[in-house]
Amino acid sequence: MHITKLVTVGGVPVGGGSAVKIQSMTTTKTADVEKTVAQIAALDKAGCEIVRVAVSDEADAAAVKEVVSKIRLPLVADIHFSPRLAVAAIENGAHKVRINPGNIGGEREIKYVADCVKAHNIPVRVGANTGSIEKTFLEKYGRNEYALVESALYNVAALEKCGVNDIVVSVKASSVPLTVKAYRLLAQKTDYPLHLGVTEAGTTEAGVVKSAVGIGCLLLDGIGDTIRVSLTDDPVKEVDAARLILRACGLDEDFVEVVSCPTCGRCAWESMSLAEKVTAFVKPYRKRAKIAVMGCVVNGPGEAKDADLGIAGGNGSCLIFKKGEPYKKVRAEDAEKEFLKEIGLLLDGQA
Repeated sequence: MHITKLVTVGGVPVGGGSAVKIQSMTTTKTADVEKTVAQIAALDKAGCEIVRVAVSDEADAAAVKEVVSKIRLPLVADIHFSPRLAVAAIENGAHKVRINPGNIGGEREIKYVADCVKAHNIPVRVGANTGSIEKTFLEKYGRNEYALVESALYNVAALEKCGVNDIVVSVKASSVPLTVKAYRLLAQKTDYPLHLGVTEAGTTEAGVVKSAVGIGCLLLDGIGDTIRVSLTDDPVKEVDAARLILRACGLDEDFVEVVSCPTCGRCAWESMSLAEKVTAFVKPYRKRAKIAVMGCVVNGPGEAKDADLGIAGGNGSCLIFKKGEPYKKVRAEDAEKEFLKEIGLLLDGQA
């Protein structure tokens, strides 16, 4: 595992061996405080742990103060091109800023922001992506992982020179292979916490797949301290996808896992429909359990032997089983009601 230094974002630990944190970003105009706060509340409810907002003008920077006062999550201000807006967002209570020193200005502007960061004792995320690589590194390496990493570390060094050491680093690309190669290289060169993501991943279906492959691959390598799934969609879907990625990687075990077979020609009942209903039913529970919905009794109980509770069907009836052992048989038309009742008893501690 790639152990990094600990950085604290509004009381939330990032790096240092702490659990991987889920981030997202609002799509509202930050100056519209009501809509921004409402969206952050939805993200919070979905399981987001750190939220980022765009600060593109003075109205956005001023709104940070009121937004922070009305939310529970740590707030990251995302700023480009303007050191003045970065300082304003920090002074209005942002818990972290995301900047690219390469487009903030020269040494004087970087020091201006760095001095404010130090005065308020907050961290900075330095983000490099394929669209912001300095010309020097593009000419030296081409558009590849070496250019991305060197660009990021060059900007990290600019902040370090000003005495800033609470830094989170990212090196994102829209290409999954390039993203993975860049983060693997970066992990060899720094012990700052790493923020993972595949940038411009696309709309939901393609974006989730690209993010799952890229982020998941790195997490399984032990790389990554905080993640954002970037989707052209409702940001709540980003949080849902991020949580599923963490679960698939074995980094979040506080949930009810639902396993279900893809079915085949042997399936003679509505197992697909029940699997969807079971998944929705267990979603609110934050406890470890495994539920199985299997298409037929030929292999169902055996394949899901480690499930706390399962069901398999055929010939007008369904078999409910516990830990792979038969528990009771029910009519197919009663399967949904009976199985959901048994799940409720199990998860509420009455089974």
